[in-house]
Amino acid sequence: MHTIPLPYFVDRSLLDADLHLPDGGQRPYPVVVACSGYQGRKRIHPERFARALTPHGFAVLAIEYRGQGESEGERCRFVPQEQAEDVRGAVDRLTTVEEVDTGRLALLGWGMGGGVVIAAAAEDPRARAVVALNAFGDGERALRATHDDRSWESLLERVERDRAYRAATGRSERTAPWDVFRLDLDPSTDSYVADDLYRGLDQGASAVTLESAEWILRFRPERVVSQVAPRPLLLVHGARNGLHRLGEAEALYRLAGEPKELFVLEDAGHTEWMFDDHPTFRRVVDRVARFCSDALGPDAGRSGGGPGST
Repeated sequence: MHTIPLPYFVDRSLLDADLHLPDGGQRPYPVVVACSGYQGRKRIHPERFARALTPHGFAVLAIEYRGQGESEGERCRFVPQEQAEDVRGAVDRLTTVEEVDTGRLALLGWGMGGGVVIAAAAEDPRARAVVALNAFGDGERALRATHDDRSWESLLERVERDRAYRAATGRSERTAPWDVFRLDLDPSTDSYVADDLYRGLDQGASAVTLESAEWILRFRPERVVSQVAPRPLLLVHGARNGLHRLGEAEALYRLAGEPKELFVLEDAGHTEWMFDDHPTFRRVVDRVARFCSDALGPDAGRSGGGPGST
């Protein structure tokens, strides 16, 4: 695998991205845009999927959402509706790269990013296949499941007060990211985040605006998942996921059109298996690679893939 920096602009902000290309193989390569979840960074799960998928012959674009890492934009702002625009901007950028075939392009998202790529694909026919891993279909329902009654009421009250504060000051209160999505009810994810997510990350990972929480509450990719069809959709979800429950993937699957697949990891949780050499991760990569190969095919979309193609 070799890597090319591929920054791009969205809403006049320069976003950080890296294009990972296979060593050898036939160009132009089919390409996967890999997206992280809430509080994620491109150098964690997106680059992990790049390392895993490039040996299968896929180019992988690992993107950094606006306001995160080296990308420009407001710090501490995590708005999935805006992140879907970042994904579509990444596809725009790839249309300028001769090493990849954007007529054979898939979107892959992790956690909240799974919903982001569904929302992006619903409005962008250039995405020929979608992979959503441990995604949720309804932000309010998913958030509620991570809280007890007391912390939930507290979050809603703080979000409500923040609306008035923003109207008066133009700013949003910042809070700890895990005041929004509580992790302590899912110990394995809590431990993974403490040990791996925050190691060496920038200060932007230490807070999130309450305005972001409001936008997450309003984020409902299950309302648009039917618009992915007739392009294929693969949902992957841990049966023991204590952060985003299996019911989220089941709801997305129920509302999606054909063709669709739901791959349940019976003994897995949310993220404790996300290491390059973990057997569960290797099994997921094999499934994702087969899905993308079948969905994109050697000749899929060779004649087009630019804006407005179908």
